[in-house]
Amino acid sequence: MEYHEAANTLFDLRRYATRPGTDATAALLSHLDDPQEDFHCVQVAGSNGKGSTARMLASVLAEAGLSVGLYTSPHLDYVGERIRVDGRPLSKAALTAFVETVEPYLTETAADGASPTFFETLTGLACWEFGRQDVDVAVLEVGIGGAQDATSAVYPVASAVTSVTLEHTAVLGDTVAEIARDKAQVAPADRPLVTAATGSALDAIEETVGQPLVVGGAGPSLASDAANGDRGTADPDVRVEYGGRDGLEGIVHVAGPDWDVSTHLPLLGAHQARNAGVAAALARQLADAGIADVGTEDLARGLRNAHWPGRFEVMGREPLVVLDGAHNPGGCAAVAETLETFEYDDLHLVVGAMADKDLRGMARALSVADRVIACEPDRARAEEKDAIARAFETETDATVETRAAVRDALEDALDAAGPDDCVLVVGSLYAVAEARTRWTRTQTPTIVDAIDEASETLARADVTDAGTWRMRGKAVHRVLKTRVRPRQAQYLKEELLSLGGECAVSGVDAADEEPVPVVTMATMAQYKRLIEKLAGQPYGLAPLGEEIRETLGIGSGPTGSDEGDYPWAGDRTAVMGILNVTPDSFHDGGEFAATDDAVARAREMAEAGADVIDVGGESTRPGADPVPVEAEIERVVPVIEAIADLDVRVSIDTRKATVARAALEAGADLLNDVSGLADPEMRLVAAAFDVPVVVMHSIDAPVDPDRDVHYDDVVDDVIADLTERVLLAEKAGLERSQIIVDPGLGFGKSAAESLELLDRAGELRALGCPILIGHSHKSMFAPVEREDGDRREATVAGTALAAERGADVVRVHDVAANRAAVDVVHAATGDESLDGEG
Repeated sequence: MEYHEAANTLFDLRRYATRPGTDATAALLSHLDDPQEDFHCVQVAGSNGKGSTARMLASVLAEAGLSVGLYTSPHLDYVGERIRVDGRPLSKAALTAFVETVEPYLTETAADGASPTFFETLTGLACWEFGRQDVDVAVLEVGIGGAQDATSAVYPVASAVTSVTLEHTAVLGDTVAEIARDKAQVAPADRPLVTAATGSALDAIEETVGQPLVVGGAGPSLASDAANGDRGTADPDVRVEYGGRDGLEGIVHVAGPDWDVSTHLPLLGAHQARNAGVAAALARQLADAGIADVGTEDLARGLRNAHWPGRFEVMGREPLVVLDGAHNPGGCAAVAETLETFEYDDLHLVVGAMADKDLRGMARALSVADRVIACEPDRARAEEKDAIARAFETETDATVETRAAVRDALEDALDAAGPDDCVLVVGSLYAVAEARTRWTRTQTPTIVDAIDEASETLARADVTDAGTWRMRGKAVHRVLKTRVRPRQAQYLKEELLSLGGECAVSGVDAADEEPVPVVTMATMAQYKRLIEKLAGQPYGLAPLGEEIRETLGIGSGPTGSDEGDYPWAGDRTAVMGILNVTPDSFHDGGEFAATDDAVARAREMAEAGADVIDVGGESTRPGADPVPVEAEIERVVPVIEAIADLDVRVSIDTRKATVARAALEAGADLLNDVSGLADPEMRLVAAAFDVPVVVMHSIDAPVDPDRDVHYDDVVDDVIADLTERVLLAEKAGLERSQIIVDPGLGFGKSAAESLELLDRAGELRALGCPILIGHSHKSMFAPVEREDGDRREATVAGTALAAERGADVVRVHDVAANRAAVDVVHAATGDESLDGEG
C-alpha cells in the first residue's frame, strides 16, 4: 500500500460524525491487542491550555530521560504531527503500516454500521505507535470533554483538567459546572486529579472526584484569577507565581508541598504559567509513583524547551506579529491580557474562526482592536467572514473589513501596520496554521537531470504511480516542490498547464484537513508568467507567487547567504577547519589537547587557507561521555584567547550556552551547536552577542548508535525539522544570514542517508540560510574506504561534491587538501575571484 492510499483511507473516516463514548475506541484497541497496556498513560483535559500543558509535560519527561509519546490535536500541517515519539512526528511509513493492519477491521465494522470515526482511529493509531516504539509514558490530550472522549478508553496513571469554560454546550452541558463534571471523569483511579480550575468549576470537580490537587496562582499577574478568593487561588496545593515577561519568555516559579522550581517559559502569559504548574504537578505525581525520576533541573529545562507553535507565538517585532489559536472568549481574554505586556500603537486583528463559536464573546474579549480583518480558513467548518465581521462591528469600535483567505488578510494587515503596531492572528488553530505558512512553507528547488531523477522527485511528493509515469518527462528541467492548500493546488495546476508547464499534485485526498505536496515543473519564462498571473488572485495565491519569485530569484537581487560580512557570503564555499582540544575525538583524539599544540595547529590551518577555525572541547562521537561545563571551558578558552588575533573567524563547537558565552567573551566569532539549540539559552546567547550560529539537525548528541531512526525522505524530514529550529533562532533576534544550517551527516543517519543528504544538499537552500556540510572522515564513507581505513581522499571528494551542490561552508580536518578541492570547483564554474591566482 502506498502512503497516499493509506492516508485517503484514514481521511475517508471523516464521513462518520463525531460521537460520545469510548466503546468504538476500546474495540479498536482490543483488535490491536491493547497496546495501551504496555505503557503508562497521562490524560490532559480542559477548555483551554490542554495542548500546551501536554507539550510541557512531554518536554519535562524527555529531559528526565524517558521515551515519551505525545498525542494532540489538531495538526497544523501534516496529520502525523498529532502523534509524536520523542519529539518526532509519526512517519508516513508508520501510518501506512497501521492502515494496512486495520483496513480489514475498518471494512468489517463499517458493514456492521459501527466503524470507528477519524478521531477514534487516530487515537488507536497513537496507542499502536507508542506500543511499537516502546515508549515509557504517553501524554494524551483529550479531544472534547472527558468522560465520553475517545482517549478515555485508556486507564491513566495521572490526569489533569487545566481550565473550564463554556464550550461544546450541545455535548457537554449548558453550565460551567456541568462541563467540569464531565471533564473531571478523566481522573485516575489511585491518585488525585490535577486541576487549575477555579470557582464553580472547581466546586463541581470536587463533588465529582473528591479532593483534587489544585494548582493556583499568586502574584499580581494572576490577580484576575483570584477575584473570588476560592481555594483554587487562595490556598492551592501547588502554587504558581508569574513574574511577568522577560523578552519573549515568561518568568515562572512553581512550588509544591516538598519541591519547587524557577524557570522561564517560551509560552507567554499568566495562563501558561498556570499550565506549567499543572504539567509540573503531573510530572511530580509520576515521580512519586516511581514511574519517572524527575528532578528540579528536568522541570526547569523541560518547561523552558516546551515550544508549541501557534500559542502566543511571536513571529516578528517591527511590527509585532503574534499568532494564537485562541478559539473561545476565555482564550481570547488570556491573549488580550498577555498582549498588554507589550507596547504598541494600533492593534490589527486577523480573525478566522470555526462555526458554532461564541463570536460576540470573542469580540468583547478583544475589544481593544483598532482594525479587524475577518477571513475564512480553508475548512468546511469555517464560519463565514461576514458573520465574524458582524460580531466585531457590534461588540467593538474597530474598523472592520473582510478578506477571503487568511494569508490575504495577513498580508493586508502587515502592509497596513506601522513598525510600532501589532498584528494578531487569532480565532482558531486552523487560521494560525494558514498564517504560519508565511514563515514555514518551503519552496524546495530540485536538480532534475534525468527521467529516473524525475520519477523519484514526483514519488517523494506522494504523486500516484500513474501520475508519475505520465509527468516524469516534463520534470526534467526547473522543478519546485512545496505544500499548498488543495484549492491552491488546483489553481496552480490549471495555470501551469495553460502556460505549457505542469504541476503534479499529491494523491492524498486530504480535502480541507491539511496542505498537499505539489511539484511544479516549468521554464523560468513560464514561472515568470505564472507569478504575474498569481498577483492579485484570492485564496492566498498572491503571497504564494511572491514566495516562488523569491526562491527562484526572479526580479530580485541576491539573498540568503550573500548577506552579511561573513566568509561564506557570496558565491564561494568557505572552509572551516576542525580543532578538537579533546582527548577522545574520533579522528584526532588527544593530538591537540595541549594548548600549545592546538595553537600551532590553528596557525597551520590558517596558513593553509581556512576561513574559520572551529574549536571544540567535547567529543560527540558514539558513546562519548559528557564533559562538565567547567572542564570544557578550561579546554577551549585558553586556545580561543591565543588564536583570536589570527586572520580567520573563530568558532566554538559546543552544546552548552554557558561554554558558548565564555568562548565569545574570549574572542570567538560564531557558535556551532550540534544539538540544534537543545540548550534553551543558546539562541539567546547568539542573539545577545549578535553572532552567527550553526544549527545542526541531530537526533542525539553524542550519537546513540543503538537508536533506530526512520526517515520517510531524509532530506524532506531534515528540512522540516530545521525549519522550526531556524524559527527559534529568528525569534531570538538573529537574521537568516546568521543562521547556518547543518543537515548533521552521521548524526542519526545511515551512511546511505548521509550520502543522499550530501548529494541533495542544494535542496537545503529552501530554508533561506547558509548551508554547512560536516562530512570529514565520517563513517558515511565506509562503503568507499581503502584498506587502511583512511577517509582523507573520500572527504576531499565529498568536499568537491558539496561545493558543486552549493554548500556555503565545509567543515574539515585537512584544510589544505579541501581548500584545493573547493578552489577547483569554483574555478571550473567560473568564479572570477580566482582570476590571477597561481
